[in-house]
Amino acid sequence: MNNDRAAEQAVRKAAGGTTVVRRVRKNAHEGHHGGAWKIAYADFVTAMMAFFLLMWLLGSTSKYDRKGIEDYFNTPLSTLLGTHADSNGTARSSVLQAGGQDLSDRRDGNGHAASAPAAPAVDAEDAARLSRLRQQLSTLVEENPQLRAFKDQIRLSTTREGLRIEIVDSRSRPMFATGSARLEDYASDILFRIGTLLNQVDNRVSIAGHTDAVPYSGGIAGYSNWELSSDRANAARRALVAGHLREDKLLQIRGLADVLPLDQGAADAEVNRRISILVLNKQAERAFFADAAAGPPATTPGTPAGP
Repeated sequence: MNNDRAAEQAVRKAAGGTTVVRRVRKNAHEGHHGGAWKIAYADFVTAMMAFFLLMWLLGSTSKYDRKGIEDYFNTPLSTLLGTHADSNGTARSSVLQAGGQDLSDRRDGNGHAASAPAAPAVDAEDAARLSRLRQQLSTLVEENPQLRAFKDQIRLSTTREGLRIEIVDSRSRPMFATGSARLEDYASDILFRIGTLLNQVDNRVSIAGHTDAVPYSGGIAGYSNWELSSDRANAARRALVAGHLREDKLLQIRGLADVLPLDQGAADAEVNRRISILVLNKQAERAFFADAAAGPPATTPGTPAGP
């Protein structure tokens, strides 16, 4: 301190009594670095929050919901419609151009173009309606305490024919008693609630009963897994109708015995014993009635019609 004062007095004396102000320039690295670090930190915190939110959503979503979301994003709307837009925004068919003979250009003996039936396109509105129904069913299973206990036995899948709802057996919670077509109370409740939701769409419904490959041994002569699966399909129909499913929506009730097992490696697997409810899309419904209207194939002259 004394040395500083002495130096200051010496400077004043040398300057003839004039006060000299010295400005000390601080090193730039000694100050703050500004607010850039705050922006980077905020970005990091936001990214971590989004990451943990995503993990929470994945953890709280069932595997069937995740499969439905995956199917939705893996099937773009242009694929469902069978078209895509060109550079001018005009929709055109998604048919790959290739070499060789154009098999679609068919002409009759007079050289006139022969008309060929066009393949029916998937109705985008119909597909969206079934997608909403699938989401409503998933929400019902997740939010209803009675159904949530059986969510592993309720399987939803989207097929070419529509929305398939399968209720499979469990070793601890079978839908039917062994060799019986009487529904357990909890199975009736599941079908009752599903029947209420199915009225929200105007699509037709097909119901199929399935059994395992264990031969029926109920003691009734001629009664087999074919009759048992048919009786179980009708029991499911009655439960759906009790849930206010309109009877005019029913298209087909059938028993398939063990011809379509889910687990082909085990003849007595409980998942093979199931009720399958198919909500048909409009394309499959039209194909069903078209096949029924076509009738049996016509016989050519000289060909026996069969017994």
